[in-house]
Amino acid sequence: MIAFRNFALRRGGRLLLSGVDATLHDGWKVGVAGRNGSGKSSLFAAILGGVEPDAGELEVPAGLRIASVAQETHAGEDSAIDYVLGGDVELAAALADEARAQAANDPAAAAFAHHRIDALGGYDGRARAGRLLHGLGFRPDEQARPVAAFSGGWRARLNLARALMAPSDLLLLDEPTNHLDLDAVLWLEQWLRRYPRTLLVVSHDREFLDGTVDHIMHLEQGGARLYAGNYSDFERQRAERLHQQQAAHAREQAERAHLQSFIDRFRAKATKARQAQSRIKRLERLGGTEAVRAERSFEFRFPEPGRLPQSMLKLEHVDAGYGPAAKVLHDVRYGVQAGDRIGLLGPNGAGKSTLVKTLVGELQPLAGERGAHKDLSIGYFAQHTVENLRAGETPFDHLRELAPDAPPQVLRDWLGKWQFAGERAFEPVEAFSGGERARLALALIAWGKPNLLVLDEPTNHLDLDMRGALADALNDFPGALVLVAHDRHLLGLVCDHFWRVADGRVDVFEGDLDDYARWLRGRGGEPGGSGDAASPASVPRERRREAAAERERLRSLRKHVERLEARMASIDAQLEGLQQRLADPAIYEGPTAVLAHIGREQNALREEKDTLEAEWLERFGELDAAMA
Repeated sequence: MIAFRNFALRRGGRLLLSGVDATLHDGWKVGVAGRNGSGKSSLFAAILGGVEPDAGELEVPAGLRIASVAQETHAGEDSAIDYVLGGDVELAAALADEARAQAANDPAAAAFAHHRIDALGGYDGRARAGRLLHGLGFRPDEQARPVAAFSGGWRARLNLARALMAPSDLLLLDEPTNHLDLDAVLWLEQWLRRYPRTLLVVSHDREFLDGTVDHIMHLEQGGARLYAGNYSDFERQRAERLHQQQAAHAREQAERAHLQSFIDRFRAKATKARQAQSRIKRLERLGGTEAVRAERSFEFRFPEPGRLPQSMLKLEHVDAGYGPAAKVLHDVRYGVQAGDRIGLLGPNGAGKSTLVKTLVGELQPLAGERGAHKDLSIGYFAQHTVENLRAGETPFDHLRELAPDAPPQVLRDWLGKWQFAGERAFEPVEAFSGGERARLALALIAWGKPNLLVLDEPTNHLDLDMRGALADALNDFPGALVLVAHDRHLLGLVCDHFWRVADGRVDVFEGDLDDYARWLRGRGGEPGGSGDAASPASVPRERRREAAAERERLRSLRKHVERLEARMASIDAQLEGLQQRLADPAIYEGPTAVLAHIGREQNALREEKDTLEAEWLERFGELDAAMA
């Protein structure tokens, strides 16, 4: 159990949080939400002991094992899998002791190390590390590469895997989906659902929060409030609370006006003096319900393109890649029309970024032809765009390079629309947060009035407000859009159809993002053949025997699928009942053991459902293939 008692935290001269009272129970999965700068990362630093509270207390149980993602990666010669295995410090030390003892031919030390490893359940440690790396998108041949050979984004994945490898009672994850593709996000979501202890996660991906957490701690206006449920539940509860608060404020203001009116009219009259004094006291006792202070949301628009050709871009029988020996995609035959809203889906490493680079002309086709309209104007946000902003230069410097002849006031007005007003336009970009840099990159792209936006993971570092503003701007944009994103909420809001990039091909994907998640989970199994070439199909008796056996197999398979569906429906009902219990405020006034028991029961049910869903997908696939 972690408890905040009148907790306050200051960073520099700024008070981030004050008067925080909240208790987080064992087994809870808590999403920490709030705008950039509201204190989320500082809260994690306090839990880790990196900063001291400025007031109040933060109670963390002694001996609590806390795992978190390191911000820096030691770029040594250790292999990726050894680096991840090192997340379990005790196991890694025992394995190292065993290796040294064997090298020194010391049987006693080797036996002692063996007993330690066995007690830690560590002989499958390397396999567990490999599964973590696989889930986060590392190919088997990459797991033996040295850490120094990976780029910054992939090192961030290594740090995440290392944190997941560590045995922990509390797992702290600060924006874990940054630098992940959609398939890795889906895998991480499933992994966290099965995590049995306490989780605190900061994320601006609402679909990810909906799939992983059962409580939200919302940091707002210097305070914190705890809500039961996932992010969607939090939004509904918060909206209702704000509505009730505003209604109470309106009622109080009306009563104040009525009392003041009576006082003003009758204070001087002797016959009404007593009643006037009574109303003055009543006015003084009114609590002063605060009006709802609406946080100003950020808004922007992509400007109207100068020209908008109907047929913008076309790939005709294109092979794409990085040379004849590194062909990634084969025979791509698709085009982009005005008004298209295309989302690119596909497993990690399948070629989404290769397709994007070919579409924008950064990569030339290895075969076939890329045709572009003469009036095509592309606004391209690449995964490295934010990192390529020049250190030492300001937003004004970056924009002036794009428009050297534009009047300075025009440039400042444009930057002001993107919240770089006043002196902010002249601050060096290295002092900006990741979200501010991403916002500047979008401002530079929008300046060019593109008619085709090609955005490859534009939401990294963007908070929920900025993501909402981006979704609104994309929906209002009259040109065409090609989008790669791990944010399913954004994909679902702005994309009308999807292209799936997989197995060297690009195909139209007929389905939504839930269908894609199911397809992705089912990729492990390959469809089997329809019959045995050696069976004597010409013999009628054998054919009848085979047909009867197949009918019996299908009947048994169908019943098994029905049993799985019934059990999953029962689990859903149980989870709904537990969620209703957690939504009752009275439960938080009772024994904490009840809450802990509910949390453990939720985790167990979700883990069972995940297992059942995987089996259901496999069995239903068999049934569907047999009935086709």
